[in-house]
Amino acid sequence: MAQKLTVRDIMSKPVSIAKSALIPEALSKMIDNGIDPIVVTQDKAVVGTVSRRTIAEKMGSKRTGNVPASQLRVATVTRDDFTSVYPDQDLELLIPLLQSYKIVVVWDVEHRLIGQVTKGDLLKHLYPSCALADLVEVAPRIDAGDRVVQLHRRMTTGGGTRFVVMDNGKPVGIVTETDVAKVLVKLKSDVDKHFENALRNVTAADIMSSPIVSVPLTAPVLEVVNIMTKKNISTLPVSDNGKIVGIVTRKALVNAL
Repeated sequence: MAQKLTVRDIMSKPVSIAKSALIPEALSKMIDNGIDPIVVTQDKAVVGTVSRRTIAEKMGSKRTGNVPASQLRVATVTRDDFTSVYPDQDLELLIPLLQSYKIVVVWDVEHRLIGQVTKGDLLKHLYPSCALADLVEVAPRIDAGDRVVQLHRRMTTGGGTRFVVMDNGKPVGIVTETDVAKVLVKLKSDVDKHFENALRNVTAADIMSSPIVSVPLTAPVLEVVNIMTKKNISTLPVSDNGKIVGIVTRKALVNAL
């Protein structure tokens, strides 16, 4: 009988940021390491996480006024949104945890941070046996000329995090909370007092990822997982007869386990 995998077998090296660090540093670290959220520490103890979404919400909030991003600390966007396990626990324990949380922190017996497990880590070892069609979600659509300020409002009030960008009825790109967070931090760093005016001139076309790279609706789920793992991405558009019919996400894959 094959030995059961444990948390230790699939956990990755922890990526963390100090609570006192600046927000642009946290965003850069998340993008460089391809991880979202990132663990926040204070005096070596885990105090929460910071995500691209919380950064985007903070940067786009009028409450920040003219304060540049270079003066805003990670502490202002930290959320107590994680759970924890020990390295010798069974891998199966991670499934329900990662269906509720974006990241699982791994402690040693002295409660020190020694690792982390994300949805991507889990999917390298487990994937659902259903058809891709069962996992496809409808992605909200926006126009290429839509202003980012409007998109930010939709993300914060409607909960959407991924949008297919349309131009003359054709899909031309995709915008995620990462794209919004990056442009907000950049503008908040570069223009300061004129932030709001500068933001009004930025459109979805300016920040979208293009061209769209999709997978066919008939693709095996394992192929989708392999693409996500290789490219370190969390979302893939899905096409049927050349038309984008929706998206598949790591979250949907883990929820189907």
